[in-house]
Amino acid sequence: MKINRIVKYLVLSDLVFWTGWGLFNPVFAIFIVERIQGGNAFVVGLAVAIYWIVKSCLRVPVGMFLDSLPSEKDDYLFAVVGLFIVSLIPFGYYFSYLPWHIYLLQGIHGVAMAMTLSGWQAIFTKHIDKRKEATEWGLDATAVGLGIGFAGIVGGWAVTKFGFDMILIVVGIFGLAGTSLLLFLRNDIKGVFDHGFHFSFKEIFQKEEKK
Repeated sequence: MKINRIVKYLVLSDLVFWTGWGLFNPVFAIFIVERIQGGNAFVVGLAVAIYWIVKSCLRVPVGMFLDSLPSEKDDYLFAVVGLFIVSLIPFGYYFSYLPWHIYLLQGIHGVAMAMTLSGWQAIFTKHIDKRKEATEWGLDATAVGLGIGFAGIVGGWAVTKFGFDMILIVVGIFGLAGTSLLLFLRNDIKGVFDHGFHFSFKEIFQKEEKK
């Protein structure tokens, strides 16, 4: 199946990013109970709630803000910056040992995901191939679902063998790799490098010659 370049890289980025988180999400509760001082079911529940409430409350306002901006570069920058911030969260978990550390990271996680989802979905929607809308949305969902599914098996096994530290590092690396894939689109998104001015030594020399 032929899909355009932008959709292809968006799907690849999604696959890599969510596969990484698929390694850790199934054992997140165990991580809190075993590694966080005073970690229990309530801490887990509150941590999960913070992420979902923050992300859900910001998702529409961030989307409205991006829709109010004329350039697609804003969607792209929100997607890249948000994904990059989320990719740093596992490294934060690595050094966490108190509940409030987790709560803070979950709040940041929610903000960053609201940013990246708003930007990513805006770009995907604008560049999706005509008459392939259901297929390409399905392709992304399938890629992400399979990545998370297989990663869950690997993550559960890896934690029992190597512990949480290695898993968190790998999740962060997968996230950064997913972010890097979006950078391949920097020349395909209109306006990313258009800051309203252009600088060229050749143009300067040409002007001097005319004088």
